[in-house]
Amino acid sequence: MAKQVAKKSPSIGKTSAKGLAKAEWLLIKGGSIFTASESFSGDILINRGKICAVGENLDFGGPAEIIDAKGLEVYPGGVDAHTHFSLPFMGTVSADDFETGTKAAACGGTTTIIDFAIPARGQNVSKAVEAWHQKAQGKAVVDYGFHVALVEANEKVLAEIPKLVKDGITSFKCFLAYKEALMIDDAQFLEVLFAAKKHKALVSVHAENGDMLSWLMKKLTDAGKTGPQYHPVAHPALAEGEATHRAIVLAKMAEVPLYIVHMSCYEALQEVISARLSGQMVFAETCPQYLLLSDELYQKSGFEPAKWVMSPPLRHVSNQQPLWEGLSDGFIQTVATDHCSFRFKGQKDMGKGNFLKIPNGIPAVGDRINLLYTYGVTQGRMTRNQFAAAIATNPAKLFGLYPRKGSIVPGADADLVIIDPKKKGKISAKTTHHNVDYSAFEGFELKGLPVYVISRGDLIAKDDKFIGGSGRGVYLKRKTFDPGEWGVQKG
Repeated sequence: MAKQVAKKSPSIGKTSAKGLAKAEWLLIKGGSIFTASESFSGDILINRGKICAVGENLDFGGPAEIIDAKGLEVYPGGVDAHTHFSLPFMGTVSADDFETGTKAAACGGTTTIIDFAIPARGQNVSKAVEAWHQKAQGKAVVDYGFHVALVEANEKVLAEIPKLVKDGITSFKCFLAYKEALMIDDAQFLEVLFAAKKHKALVSVHAENGDMLSWLMKKLTDAGKTGPQYHPVAHPALAEGEATHRAIVLAKMAEVPLYIVHMSCYEALQEVISARLSGQMVFAETCPQYLLLSDELYQKSGFEPAKWVMSPPLRHVSNQQPLWEGLSDGFIQTVATDHCSFRFKGQKDMGKGNFLKIPNGIPAVGDRINLLYTYGVTQGRMTRNQFAAAIATNPAKLFGLYPRKGSIVPGADADLVIIDPKKKGKISAKTTHHNVDYSAFEGFELKGLPVYVISRGDLIAKDDKFIGGSGRGVYLKRKTFDPGEWGVQKG
């Protein structure tokens, strides 16, 4: 029979935690299990990193470590499909590298991340990808994959796509913003869409009208309006709505699926809803900041609003309810973070005197699951099954990782987050695992926190403490986009 380890209810003691970290056989007993489509009480048997069996009253004849999950909720380990670790950006490098960033992810219940390899214009794309491999290998503590951002679409760049897809990079991002840096024009975007179609890759888009933004930025700075409170003025919701519409139309012309990243506003959501109701395969991602924070933060005194300078920026509070409804109604498939952390002192303050020089981004990878559970599940904005889909199953399906990731079935990687629905906490810069000196969600009360986080059968985090091995994350070669996962016939 399985061996019961000494434990404190409902968690286990330090000695047991060390034993569980590398247990060959692990049995999770009596938890409430939630997947994207099912809810049931039962057990999960794990061997050598894989789920072996799922069912009630599993009887294992050999020695195993046991987690008593009675009173706890078991979900697929989180998949954050939008992170930026060690990203060179706006004259600095994002504060979280693949070690600190993935440790924060692990403590927050995320067991897989997909980061963005972003080449410079003129740089060989494959060399940029190799640089990202070097950043991640031996540092990441959870499993990881890469998207590639294509900041130009010439013959040389497009010729690299087949090799990238063969190497398991099956999604590409295009920017319709950041003029003269990352932005591509519509003709180049069409080239990427048709190349992706040929190789069954999924294209994602940063949807803001770069020309509109550039014009607004010049008008503001020429008028001496250079404080951080003017950042959202330079990034209006209208610009996001227009670019979302345009990207969807171009994808329709190419007859390819499209994924909208970090959607922040009702204007963009309307375009997605319209496209999906017409039968077009358009997917959308939003982030905790757009669900829970508002542009009122830009009215704080002095330079403090710089903490929330990101693109797209925070929107008026009236956008939050439509985004929550988009999640529950199925028009928004995923919640990622766009984690791109910069320290307030020493990095964000590079933009004192000119908001255009404030590095864009916030720390969030460790907060995503806690926030979505507290303000989504416990407040009735989404069901537990919808929660499982948004944090894990849908991103795994979209980006070629399902059913290895994002599922609780025999044969899948044993990636699980076990939540105590009664456990409470509070977000604070004093306790964050992010490598920064502030929290974008400072003071947010939490209810329902991860008590165990398991990655490929290893217990890597317990009660907000990382206990896994260093550099244990592995690179994930992802499959090409499968429309069959979304009820669409192949061929």
